[in-house]
Parts: sequence; structure tokens; C-alpha cells
Amino acid sequence: MMLQGKKALITGGSSGIGLTTARLFIENGARVAITGTDPVKLDNARQMLGNKTVAIRADVQSVADLTRMAEETKAAFGHLDIFFANAGAAAATPIGGTDEAAYTRLMDINVKGVFFSVQAVVPLMGKGGSIILNSSWLDLRGVAGRAILSASKAAVRSFARTFAAELAPKGIRVNAVSPGSIITPLHRGNRSDADFQTYAEATSKIIPIGRMGLPEDIANAVLFLASDKSSYVLGAEIIVDGGRAEL
Repeated sequence: MMLQGKKALITGGSSGIGLTTARLFIENGARVAITGTDPVKLDNARQMLGNKTVAIRADVQSVADLTRMAEETKAAFGHLDIFFANAGAAAATPIGGTDEAAYTRLMDINVKGVFFSVQAVVPLMGKGGSIILNSSWLDLRGVAGRAILSASKAAVRSFARTFAAELAPKGIRVNAVSPGSIITPLHRGNRSDADFQTYAEATSKIIPIGRMGLPEDIANAVLFLASDKSSYVLGAEIIVDGGRAEL
């Protein structure tokens, strides 16, 4: 029980990596609050995780929503020990085919959302607190057609360093986890089962470990960063991508 008695908040916790991480946190003794924008998915996730889970409808693009998120978390838990800034968006952004709306959406969710969600929850955290930011292997590689997504995730990686420096005097650690190609609803998008199977097989061939990742692969890394076992880890990035960006 690596998180016995801890209180945790996970943005984007109604599916994929966030939901899997919430389940793992609970299995390790934590009480968990999750956020999401779709009320049906959010309620389904709450029921799946158990009645003690706190579900908060909030859009990370809205500072007002994030303020309310912090208020509801405080009302439920009193304080926070762990914050996983997981909510994010992904889309192709080729130079010649990306409009301002697509740019704004990606940057608002992936960059603005991370900055202001951390700003909202820091007052609830004290010495021994752990903040984990969800970046991406794309912050390490140049991939054609992914300019805005990659830039937004590079900003998140930078946040892990700068937030770590700013919050270390308060005893709050900040680190990042950087997933590779993970089988999640976000990654699948609108592909049919057959199309996604074809995509997954092709992608697996270019990943050194020979497969796409699972949400559990990321959740295990987040669990380590959230726990006291990583008490000497600060401003770091754990890359969980099967070697795709490194080899």
C-alpha cells in the first residue's frame, strides 16, 4: 500500500491513463478525486472506482473551473498529497493545414490547463506533496505534422523543471512522466477496430520493445513518482515509451 492515507487528484481521470492511474492509487490506499468534461463518462468512472471516489466536472481550459475544482477537492479532502496533471489533447498539426482554433485548443488544454491547474491546487499541498505532469515522448523527437502537440508537451517538460525549482522550498516535489504510443481512447480516436488493429501492428514494429504501451505502464510510473519511494526525485522526466525516443 504505497499511498496509504494519501489524498490524490487526477485531471482527465474518466478514461485512459487517468482512470487506470486512479484505480491503481485506490488499490494502494489513496482516496482519489477525478475530473472530466463528459458527465456520463465521469459518472461511469466514479461508479467503476467506487463510491468513495470524488468526481468533479471541470474543463482544464477554464480557470474558473479549475478554481472550483480546487474548492471541491478541499471540501472533500481538506488537503492534497498528490496531484496528477493528466488531462490533455492530441491532434495532427501540419504547418500547411492547421488553423488558429486548432492551435488554441491544443495549447489551452496542454499548456494553460497544466499551469493553472497546478496554480489552483498548490495551496492545498504541503511538505511531502507530489505533483506529476503528463508530458510525451514527442518532447524529445521531431515528428512531421506534430508541431503544436510536440511544442505543448515540451512546455510541460519545462514546467516540471521550473515548478520543481519554485516549489521545492515548500517541500513539494514536481516531476513528469512521458508516455510513448499508448493504447487509450484518445490515441484510438475515431478509428474502427480493424483500422486501429492495423495501426497498432504497424506502430509496434517501430517501437524497440515490440509493442504499444498500456495505460498500466504509465500508471505504474506515476505511482512511483507519487509515492515516498521517489522522495529524492525532483524535476525529473520518466520516459515510458518502449525505447521509441531513445533507441
